[in-house]
Amino acid sequence: MAQDGFLPYPKGFATAAIHHAHDPENWNSMAVIPPIVTSTTFKQNGPAEYEKYDYSRSGNPTRDVLQAVLAKLDNAKYALAFSSGLGATTALLGMLSSGDHIVIGDDIYGGTNRLLNQVMARFNIKMTFTDLTNISNLEKSIEPNTKLVWLESPTNPTMKVVDIKAAAAIAKKHNILLVVDNTFLTPYLQRPLDLGADLTIYSISKYMNGHGDVIMGSIATNNEEIYQKLKFLQNAMGIIPAPFDCYQVNRGLKTLALRMQKHNENCRLVGEFLERHSKVEKVLHPGLPSHPQYELFKKQASGHSGTFSMYLKGGLEESRTFLKAVKVFTLAESLGGYESLIELPSLMTHASVPSDLRKQLGISDSLIRLSVGLEDPEDLIADLDQALKKLEE
Repeated sequence: MAQDGFLPYPKGFATAAIHHAHDPENWNSMAVIPPIVTSTTFKQNGPAEYEKYDYSRSGNPTRDVLQAVLAKLDNAKYALAFSSGLGATTALLGMLSSGDHIVIGDDIYGGTNRLLNQVMARFNIKMTFTDLTNISNLEKSIEPNTKLVWLESPTNPTMKVVDIKAAAAIAKKHNILLVVDNTFLTPYLQRPLDLGADLTIYSISKYMNGHGDVIMGSIATNNEEIYQKLKFLQNAMGIIPAPFDCYQVNRGLKTLALRMQKHNENCRLVGEFLERHSKVEKVLHPGLPSHPQYELFKKQASGHSGTFSMYLKGGLEESRTFLKAVKVFTLAESLGGYESLIELPSLMTHASVPSDLRKQLGISDSLIRLSVGLEDPEDLIADLDQALKKLEE
C-alpha cells in the first residue's frame, strides 16, 4: 500500500517488470534472461527481404524487449528508448517545424532549458516559459501555432507540482500535445498517461535504471501516429541506446518497485529531520504536508521518490562548507541511484540557466538538491547532521 492519502501503488507492477516480454520461447536458445544481441546487421533472404531486423539502428532484439517492458510499466501501448534523456527530448522536438510554438513550465531541468534556448531557438521554434502551478497561465500562453506543452511535475530543482489532469484538459481542448517529464517519480509513483498526457518522457539514467551506470532516455505514448513519427526519428536521427545498456536497464527495472518504496521511506525521514534543523531555512518536499501543493500531489501520485531540495541558512560560503563536509552523501550531479547524492544546482546541474531566471525561480546559492539513496536512513541523517554542525564552527 502507498502512504496514507496517496494513490495506491499500481497493481501487478513488479510482476510485469520481471516477466513482461520475457518468455524464453521468444528466442531459440530458450534463455530465461533475454539475450544481448550486439550484431549491427542481419542476414537477408534476398534483397530487402528480411525476417524482422535489417540494421541495428532501425531495430534490435534486446532494445525491443526493453521497449516492450517500458510501455507496459507506463500502461502505454508504445515506448521507445533513446541514447539519453536529452536524446529523447531531441527526437520529440524533431516532430516540430520552424515557426511552431511550445509552452514550457518555467522550472525545468537545466539541460532541457539549454537545448531549448540555445539550440531549438536557432530553428525558429517559439517558446513561452510560464509557472504552470497556476494552471490559468497555460490557457493564457497558448497561441494559434502552439503545438506542444512541456512540463515537469515535480519540477527540477524547486519541486513544484503541476495539476496534470487540468493541463491535459486544456491541451486537449486546443488540440495540443502534452508531454510530462516523469523522471523524478517513474511510472511506479505517477502515470501521466493515465492522467491525460499524450506522452511521458524519462531520463532512464535516473530511477528507472537506478544503478548509476547507464545513460538513456525513453518516451511512452498511447498514440500510434505519434509513436510512428518518433520511431522514424529514432532511426533517422540515430539516437539509439546500445544493446548492453538496454540489457542493464531491463535488469534495473526488475527492482524498481522495491527501490521506489525505499527511496520514498528514506526521503521522508531525511526531509522530516531537515525540517527540524536550525540551520535549514526551508525544505521543498512534495511528500511532506509542508509542501504548498501537497494535497494536489496526493491526488496524482502514489508517494514521492528520493529527490527533494532545501534552502540552507546563509549563502554560497555556507553551502560550500556544508557540501564539502558530507561523507555518506556524495557531492555529484545526477539523481535516482542506490547511492545518495547531493549537489548545488546554481553551480552544477542548472548553471546553464540564465542567472536572472535562476533568481526568479529561487535557484540561489543556498538551494541544495538531495537524492536520497537506499542506505540506512540513520546513517544518512547522521551524515547530514555532522555536516550541518560545520556551519556552527
